[in-house]
Amino acid sequence: HPGYTLPSRTHFTKLMEQKYETSLAKVKDALKATENKIALTTDAWTSVATEAYLGITCHFISDDWDFTSFCLTTMPLEERHTGPNIAAWVEQAVEKFEIPTSKIMAVVHDNGSNVVLAANILQEKNGWVSVRCTGHTLQLVINHALKNPQISKALGASRSLVEHFKRSELAASNLKLKQNQMGTPEDPATQRGKQYLDLKSDQWTLLEELSQALQAFECATVYLSGKSYVTVSALPPLVKGLLKSTHTSYETTPVEAFQAAASKETTARWSGEVTFTHDKQSRQIIAAALDPRFLKLKFLTPEERFSVQNKVQALALQHIDRSTGNQDATASGGLFQYWIHCLDQIPQTVTMTSEEDAHIQKICNEVLKYFGEQPLSKTESPLSWWKSNEARFPALASLAKSFLCIPATSTPSERLFSAAGNIASKKRASLTPEHVNMLTFLHCN
Repeated sequence: HPGYTLPSRTHFTKLMEQKYETSLAKVKDALKATENKIALTTDAWTSVATEAYLGITCHFISDDWDFTSFCLTTMPLEERHTGPNIAAWVEQAVEKFEIPTSKIMAVVHDNGSNVVLAANILQEKNGWVSVRCTGHTLQLVINHALKNPQISKALGASRSLVEHFKRSELAASNLKLKQNQMGTPEDPATQRGKQYLDLKSDQWTLLEELSQALQAFECATVYLSGKSYVTVSALPPLVKGLLKSTHTSYETTPVEAFQAAASKETTARWSGEVTFTHDKQSRQIIAAALDPRFLKLKFLTPEERFSVQNKVQALALQHIDRSTGNQDATASGGLFQYWIHCLDQIPQTVTMTSEEDAHIQKICNEVLKYFGEQPLSKTESPLSWWKSNEARFPALASLAKSFLCIPATSTPSERLFSAAGNIASKKRASLTPEHVNMLTFLHCN
């Protein structure tokens, strides 16, 4: 058809913009439709065109107990990445999607000082819980523990060896041949003039043991970075498991030093996540208590378990008050005063009606019954269990949706940049930041 005129670039731009507006409306409707709490993740990124972006994702548990996620924005940034600015940008994104601030449960972020400051501002202003990315914290723990001189020297030698085989086709071919001839005494892959590439026997032993010591950290990182299942509740037992793994003995002194440093750093960074006191009431431990896989809370002391059960009971009462719009109870006493009592802040001296008393007793019985259940297998889904048992534990089911929606890491917002990196590539570096945002939004949603 020689007379056919190909659509112009602007034609496809308009189609893409129309598609974005349609998808944006659908995401808004989905967020309006849910009455459950929402968690956010956020992270910053710079494209090949040296343009800065702020990625924000949201996560909630649907009425059918499905873990639901949306990309909200890959927001182009022009001003300085200060804490107040980042906090304002996150609020802009929430406002754009018409999400009530009371609906946001938590913000998951990395350990950057500016992002931590932004999260603290949002927590103080809106009550959004600040949750530091577990993956980033694990990386900091490992990097600190690897600062042993002998480990650094062995790792440096390993890198040189790997680079040698990557750069030399002859060396790589000889290595493959050597792998088929494991009985050959002389290694033909390393030239005689490059003996510095040979690892010493004690370095091989050190690296083998170090690899074993790092396995637990790798498993924890991979599991907690999942995007389609509950992760936040697994953090407290996994931290206890990591601490236990650091007590494994090894022959080499550097790996023993790594174990000691990793144990010390893990305890320092996660002491609040593995203990439960009146002053430090970890959201991750509350989430673990509401996960039927960990409801026995075996990683806590008996006193801590009792405190957690009391806290869950108090939160269930408070949650029911808010969900039913019972503002009078919050203002004048009633169930809210009982919640305060559960926190051991004041003695229970409030006179309650028979209806309030019956309601409190019902919640207490529900909590006792729940913690008396047999724990779910670690391989089964806690959301499937809640879907089957929601009618038995209605108050706790509502509370579980609020806590189990929080991702353990900010990986979801980092995955945005994997998609955005493919979109804003070197061959498409002239895309406007607004169109990068639209294309990433369409790709992820």
